[in-house]
Amino acid sequence: MGNKDKEFVQEITNIDEDFARWYTDIVIKADLADYTDVKGFVAIKPYGYAIWEAIQNYEDKKFKEHGVKNISMPVLIPESLLNMESEHVEGFAPEVAWVTIGGEEELEERLCVRPTSETIFSKMYSKWLSSWRDLPFLYNQWCSVLRWEKETRPFLRSREFLWQEGHTIHSSAKEAEEFTIDMLDVYADTIENLLAIPVLKGQKTKKEQFAGAQATYTVETLMHDGRALQAGTSHYFGQNFSKPFDIKFQNKEGQEEYAYQTSWGTTTRLIGAVIMAHGDNRGLKLPPRVAPIQAVIVPIAMHKEGVVEKAEELYNKLNKKFRMEFDDRDQYSTGFKFNDWEMRGVPVRIELGPKDIENNQAVLVRRDTLEKEVVKLENLENRLSELMEEIQTNMYNACLKNMKEKTSVAYSLEEIQKILDENQGFVKTMWCGSQECEDKVKEVTGAPSRCMPFEQEHLADTCAICGKKADKMIVWGRQY
Repeated sequence: MGNKDKEFVQEITNIDEDFARWYTDIVIKADLADYTDVKGFVAIKPYGYAIWEAIQNYEDKKFKEHGVKNISMPVLIPESLLNMESEHVEGFAPEVAWVTIGGEEELEERLCVRPTSETIFSKMYSKWLSSWRDLPFLYNQWCSVLRWEKETRPFLRSREFLWQEGHTIHSSAKEAEEFTIDMLDVYADTIENLLAIPVLKGQKTKKEQFAGAQATYTVETLMHDGRALQAGTSHYFGQNFSKPFDIKFQNKEGQEEYAYQTSWGTTTRLIGAVIMAHGDNRGLKLPPRVAPIQAVIVPIAMHKEGVVEKAEELYNKLNKKFRMEFDDRDQYSTGFKFNDWEMRGVPVRIELGPKDIENNQAVLVRRDTLEKEVVKLENLENRLSELMEEIQTNMYNACLKNMKEKTSVAYSLEEIQKILDENQGFVKTMWCGSQECEDKVKEVTGAPSRCMPFEQEHLADTCAICGKKADKMIVWGRQY
């Protein structure tokens, strides 16, 4: 590491020495979010929120292509409503925050601040549904929820976080199950094609599935340090909510029938995924498709005649096609600006100085590889378009390489533990299907099951934990 690098990285904790501290440094110093006076609650700053808006816009378009409509439900849910599905309330009880006083009067019934909205959606659906002709109801809301987490970290596990929660009801189990998978595919598309992070798709075990669900499907991602992050889940409820909430409809034969239900969600923890999957010792590293600023123009030797004017002219031209920033701050050195934009993860820096203007060229610097190239001004727009795609692909491939290198196969509990201690990552094994074996792995290694992948492999005939016959491959991993 050269002197320049040492001078730059002194403000950020080394990624390989203390990953958790490095992550917090990036959140604060890349201007994504800040802590507030209430523990576990963060203020998302404009730069961080712009990343969420890009995710929101991408997913919202995909949802609407599937016929989903947006809706808004109340933030407060009566305790009696929450208690109507026993498994569901039991799963969320430790995290619920309660409102007991309104103004100066004590409320007759406690109201919970929504940790999720299955119950209020179910209550309203029972009022709105009458005939099979009404179905399906394909609704989603963009909102915040509150869960009183014990351990918090910005974006990854905040007490209040932003998310979307989709809730649909259907006339048949087949249609509902298919829609559950359709929404999981939307999440996989978002994470892979927008955020440049490969995913592992599969089904959660009964132990790890959502409280009240018949089946939970997940997209799992792997971070730089080898820990897993659950990036999105889609749940098939069957009639688990429609029966207690009396969500019935008259079918085509004129008989009353309970509807079949789904629920699915992604959250601002996807911002945390971007930080941890792509970042390095220089700071944030953003894929071009999700970056709030795709390229920044930094004029060199601003005091020289014509430099600022030419840089501004270039900015005005490129800003019509790309999300651009023009850095004409005169209170900072050029070196500071370079480091500042690298810290914030801007995919491309465009340098323009007197000699560049003289030679009708600009210098492009990639954030992902730090490689430089000289481009003639007349070719700049086309080259910038090409470069954005090259960076997006390269960042995805770098994450995929990390995932492959940190995915291992184990044939015993001892091997699972050894791999996780030495390499972290995903560990594939055969599994007999018993919760006893699942509990044993978590007890010994600290790693819960991630999922039973849709793409199954036959690694052995027996369970890696107990030695009994096994026909399921399962993936384990320590998590965020």
